[in-house]
Amino acid sequence: MPSSNISAQEPSGLPILSIEGLEKVFPSADGDVHALENINLEVRKGEFVCLLGASGCGKSTLLRIVGGFENPSEGSAKIYGTPIESPGPDRGVVFQDYALFPWLTVAENISFGPKHRGLAKSEIKETSQKYMQMVGLTQFANKYPNTLSGGMKQRVAIARVLANDAEILLMDEPFAALDALTRAKLQEELLEIWERTNLTVIFVTHSVEEAVILSDRIVVMGAGPGHIESEISLNLPRPRDPSSIEFNDLRRDVSNQLRRHIAAAPKVRDPLDA
Repeated sequence: MPSSNISAQEPSGLPILSIEGLEKVFPSADGDVHALENINLEVRKGEFVCLLGASGCGKSTLLRIVGGFENPSEGSAKIYGTPIESPGPDRGVVFQDYALFPWLTVAENISFGPKHRGLAKSEIKETSQKYMQMVGLTQFANKYPNTLSGGMKQRVAIARVLANDAEILLMDEPFAALDALTRAKLQEELLEIWERTNLTVIFVTHSVEEAVILSDRIVVMGAGPGHIESEISLNLPRPRDPSSIEFNDLRRDVSNQLRRHIAAAPKVRDPLDA
């Protein structure tokens, strides 16, 4: 049975996400591509976890499996102990390319999920207004996506996930295409939203600095096939200052780990992890 909108409360002792012995193989005319191998990972409710690694290490494929867009070849991915078999409103995805409906306004994009869940018109309007305000887009309610900047489009994408009452926010390099100032601003806003909503966030990035700024825990992935090399818990208080000695010491340690993994990895690329 698909895991659509699984439990709104964390059962005692169960992680919100558990992945055990997960493998993913893509058939190919040139031979099967072994994208992921023996992935084992637990994420607790309210955690902010970054999947960090170079292109081709399987980060995006793992995120897509958690989102229900791909099925594992072996092993399992579960939400509160229930296998993930399809997408569901309990998991919202924010992609790098925004994935907004271009024919809908900002308010209509954000209202899309609540409308299709059958909420009353008054609830839909209240929900849309709440999350537009949270991401600072109230004055752009009637604008279409083609009139918005990249940063504003990502705010709409985040608000749309929040309005759909997701428990897990899956983010696939959402800020990679933005300029440095916009990226830094959205990182700050994302952390504010995360702290206010108690969302669980799984964030894919290849930027060491971004991972150190954002996460409670960094999962370092290696390639050939994709696997978890190490996990790093971050104890730096927030907000984190990228110019501080403590931040730069940690960034250097993570960077050194990542470079060692890249140097040792066979040249096998995951087709979904560009």
